[in-house]
Amino acid sequence: MQSTGWRQAVEWLAAAAKDPRQCKREWDHGTGTALLAAGRYWDVLSVPDRLGLLALDLLWSDPLKVPGPTLVDVMARRVGFFLPPDPSGQWVGFGVRHVSRGSWVAVPPPYRPTGRLEWLVPPDGTGTLHCPTTLEQALRTATGTLAVLTPPGPEPTEPDGW
Repeated sequence: MQSTGWRQAVEWLAAAAKDPRQCKREWDHGTGTALLAAGRYWDVLSVPDRLGLLALDLLWSDPLKVPGPTLVDVMARRVGFFLPPDPSGQWVGFGVRHVSRGSWVAVPPPYRPTGRLEWLVPPDGTGTLHCPTTLEQALRTATGTLAVLTPPGPEPTEPDGW
């Protein structure tokens, strides 16, 4: 991403903060992460990492379309897809969490990873988000693939996270 793109992405993300200036200071001089409000400019669909990484791989299959912003929490083993706000939040599935209005998301700056958080696809600064229909299809396909690849056994436990 060009430095101009970084600046646009920083401004776009920071707009979701209670105090955008403080947000940018945290990214540059503080902990490196900022708490941003979900539900105004975007929601986050958080899924287990195996499902999310496979779905993201499927979304990359069209070379003409870059997926929307996607964040990974390596410690919690979760992938977060940024998508348009959806007040109904009808996302259903094992381990699927829809983070929307009234919730906060810890976010690193778009130009570098911070601790356990890293952008798989950083925001481009234009407001591009994942298309819910396309994301849902990729998650359904990934779920089917994982069902075939995963041997039967005890239910996995979910780590804390989004």
